[in-house]
Amino acid sequence: MTRIIAGAAGSLRLATPSSGTRPTSDRVREAVFSRLEARADLSGTILDLYAGSGALGLEAASRGASTVLLVEKDSAAARVIAANIATLREALPHSQLLVSQDSVESFLAGPVTHAIDGVFIDPPYETDGVDAVLSALTPWLADGAWVVVERSTRSGAPHWPEGFEPWPNKTYGETAIYIADYAVKGSQPPSDS
Repeated sequence: MTRIIAGAAGSLRLATPSSGTRPTSDRVREAVFSRLEARADLSGTILDLYAGSGALGLEAASRGASTVLLVEKDSAAARVIAANIATLREALPHSQLLVSQDSVESFLAGPVTHAIDGVFIDPPYETDGVDAVLSALTPWLADGAWVVVERSTRSGAPHWPEGFEPWPNKTYGETAIYIADYAVKGSQPPSDS
């Protein structure tokens, strides 16, 4: 059973596609969101790539994200995401939740429609392609955005393009989580004063 862990929609159950996806476990999602809430802003616009059931993006909405864009090319999975959005609608009346049934590559190659404050990238382990996605993603990112990459521990760390500052990585069994902050080229880091 997959569920929303915390926030406005906490404990509500989510449907998962019957095949073709690998949902992020509740344990890993809880660990990721604990890290994010300790040092990142979850209230802006979130992009969930390879969304599957939408669990990562919908968890972000439950914890305060104002807009979540969920990108999933599989039609059955996109229908599951739409059903999950309907399930959570009453608990999240102020969140804008949008599904794009498209490949990640096509979506990112299209016009930039939002300044993205946070991204989840959770591709199929066997066809990862994360490095190319990270390069295509940079025009979409707001200054100070964060990016989470979930991949197999066998794949190694992603190649972060210029402008990304990686956090220490964490592993949970077969799953490796990589997080980085993004600064727009030429911007100044925030001062401590």
